[in-house]
Amino acid sequence: MKAVIIGAGLGGLLAGAKLTKAGYDVEIFERLPFIGGRFTNLPYKGFKLSTGALHMIPHGSRGPLAQMLKEVGANVTIIDSNPIAVIRKENNEIIAFHDFRNELSLTKQVKLGTVLSYSRKFKPRSEISFRDWVLKYFDDEFLFKLADSFCGWALSLKAKDVPAREMLEIIDNMYLYKGSGIPLGGCSAVTDALSGIIRSNDGRIHTQSNVERIIIDNDMAKRVIVNKKTIDADIVISDIGHFETSRLYESEDLEYSDKISNVKPSKGIKICLSSDEQLIGHSGVFFTPYAQRINGINEVTNADPSLAPPGKHLVMSHQTLISDDLEAEINLGLLDLQQLFPGKEYDVLLIQSYSNGWPVNRASSGNDNGNRTPVENLYIVGDGAKGKGGIEVEGVALGVRNVMAEIGVS
Repeated sequence: MKAVIIGAGLGGLLAGAKLTKAGYDVEIFERLPFIGGRFTNLPYKGFKLSTGALHMIPHGSRGPLAQMLKEVGANVTIIDSNPIAVIRKENNEIIAFHDFRNELSLTKQVKLGTVLSYSRKFKPRSEISFRDWVLKYFDDEFLFKLADSFCGWALSLKAKDVPAREMLEIIDNMYLYKGSGIPLGGCSAVTDALSGIIRSNDGRIHTQSNVERIIIDNDMAKRVIVNKKTIDADIVISDIGHFETSRLYESEDLEYSDKISNVKPSKGIKICLSSDEQLIGHSGVFFTPYAQRINGINEVTNADPSLAPPGKHLVMSHQTLISDDLEAEINLGLLDLQQLFPGKEYDVLLIQSYSNGWPVNRASSGNDNGNRTPVENLYIVGDGAKGKGGIEVEGVALGVRNVMAEIGVS
């Protein structure tokens, strides 16, 4: 069986590794001159920055991505974060993430436990947002701000833009898989290991190879045209999202076309800092609910010092892109960092924005259209079709697992 994969991002590489292990003839076409997409390293001034995602796997060594890496034999070491996360309060006090309930009154603590227990079994069926869901049961500024901080760091969205049912699926996964982790060697340790698995099983990965067209015959994807050459396929898997994939063929399903054209991506800004001293002091997430823009920060060199030159620390902050004024949003993020680390000396290494054709996610969490298309053997993976309750790359792994189940690959 011949499988053609469009895009060598994390989703495409995961799918390729699973299929080559199952005996498929796999060929991957990537338009960029490098593999990994928004999940690989970006060498800069002796630091290992990243093209997109932070050097972090949200559910660490126990989560969906880690499980799938083990299944395909990818040799990746994931260092679990310790602590998992902390929260900076309005008075600058730092508390453990799991202690956030202590900031509520005893009545609210009991109510929160009851509401979460009930909602884990009975997810909302309506389109209520996570913010409105919190507001329905609580009137508490700290909870609102913490919800925005977590959603901004994990999903590049404000809580008002995340469906409550999706956020509750995420909470379920947090209880199931526990904490986050950092891959030793950064993002490229994952994507390089996957590409090695694919090539060792006779799969081919072509860079600077732009897929121009998907040829559909009798409602089946039969071949693709790449750099004016025709490649036959039994299965086509796309890692470029529903909308961009649909532009490669003529879909007659108007309802599907309307749905995918209305999906909004999520947008964000990442600021990378260099310092001679530790700014956070641990490898967990530093949530900042009272900052103007910064949602969360990681000091990844506390887990893997090789991500920076000797004696240096690498700190990476992330914030949701709220307005269209990119310069103003960046300046607010920089101001936040000054206020979060007063008296600390650091250098701004690089500021990266993720929007338009290079967003954080092609489909914002809870608003994608799944992994299937109107074409029977054409599937979508990647950040445009994540599994339920999947934070970033964990959602990518869940989406790939969904596709493998569809085509009968265990």
